[in-house]
Amino acid sequence: MIDADGYRPNVGMIICNEHNQVLWAKRRGENAWQFPQGGIDYAETPEQAMFRELEEEVGTAKVCILGRTRGWLRYEVPCARHRTSRRRYRGQKQIWFLLRFEGEEAEINLRTQQPEFEDWRWVDYWMPVNEIIAFKRRVYWQALQELAPLINMDPPPMTNPCGSANLYPVGGGR
Repeated sequence: MIDADGYRPNVGMIICNEHNQVLWAKRRGENAWQFPQGGIDYAETPEQAMFRELEEEVGTAKVCILGRTRGWLRYEVPCARHRTSRRRYRGQKQIWFLLRFEGEEAEINLRTQQPEFEDWRWVDYWMPVNEIIAFKRRVYWQALQELAPLINMDPPPMTNPCGSANLYPVGGGR
């Protein structure tokens, strides 16, 4: 489902543990890491899509919703990444959820019916802005910045999401 402007409605999930580290997942067959995310099906609410996508991508929905972005955050996909069957497709518009993981780590299961990820780890809250592919960087920055006050997260040390290659100290690990 693509809207009139060429954006696919989508949800993004920032899952944090009790130490406010976030779940960072490695895409299957790629050297790329990202937050879980997925499309919103027809007649599905963003919250329903979020719970469905959690089950599909990380094998558990044992989370508490701490908050969500006020509106849609958009990114455009570079032309080289467009699928030929989606001529109108420009990118994604996303509602981002901040979630507190309430299960045991052993319950995180990436071996789902259609696995999207092959590994995961807990990382520093701000680290993903450094690591995500460039065309998603601004949306990650906006989502993390908007939701950070909900967990009393200190502001990041820098304010330009598209400036230097290393905006924040890399840290974390499972």
